[in-house]
Amino acid sequence: MTSSNPTATSSSRGPAFGLVIQAGLLITLGATVGLSAGGWAAGAAYGIVLCALLALGLRRAGLTKLGPANLVTFARALMVGGVTAMVVTSFTRPVHMVALVTLVGVALALDGVDGQVARRTGNSTALGARFDMEIDAFLILVLSVFVAGTFGWWTVAIGAFRYLFVAASWLAPWLTAPLPPKFSRKTVAATQGVVLVVATAHILPDVIAFAGLAVALVSLTWSFARDIAWLWRSEQLRRAAAARTELPIVPSRRRVLRTPAAVG
Repeated sequence: MTSSNPTATSSSRGPAFGLVIQAGLLITLGATVGLSAGGWAAGAAYGIVLCALLALGLRRAGLTKLGPANLVTFARALMVGGVTAMVVTSFTRPVHMVALVTLVGVALALDGVDGQVARRTGNSTALGARFDMEIDAFLILVLSVFVAGTFGWWTVAIGAFRYLFVAASWLAPWLTAPLPPKFSRKTVAATQGVVLVVATAHILPDVIAFAGLAVALVSLTWSFARDIAWLWRSEQLRRAAAARTELPIVPSRRRVLRTPAAVG
């Protein structure tokens, strides 16, 4: 590639096309199940920010196209835009639960597909991993806000944990250090989505759903606390190692061996 202009133009086509699809989804939802003015605004704002950030990420990563795995993630992200519009609509009037649960269910079902596609096609990238993680986090936040109308605003903590952690990392950069992979962390993250979908769809009695949400919040708190403790210990070890290497070198006193004077 000889110039930067084709790269910028090519990498912006996917996000721009996605913005058109997002608008089409919102129009479809508005015409079929109905959206409030706030829902329209939230869905449109989400789509604009999503596509702008994705275009910026592609440019910074030097990618000229999304790739098959990122396309799957992008499709999920656009569905989350529809979910966002419906959740904001629910603040002022009831929403079509079948449409909402369907969008959420498909978005979560595709969560395991993009990773498999990336591995099988050899297209795993740091951008794709970050993109997938951020979409998951935002969907969890939106669902935690939705179920708060039934179970109380304490459920928002489930979705807010991730963003509070990011905010804390601005003040404590050591929180941005890489964490070792943990199966338990993935299990806890997957549990949040399942419990929130069940609570959203009202599949189980409210008492059981309430208990499930409480367990989800407790397990999430434990997971974050464990990771923060590990990061803190790692930071202390790093500081201790740095302190050792920066200690001033004090010259040692040499012992002078005095030998008896030669007898003449």
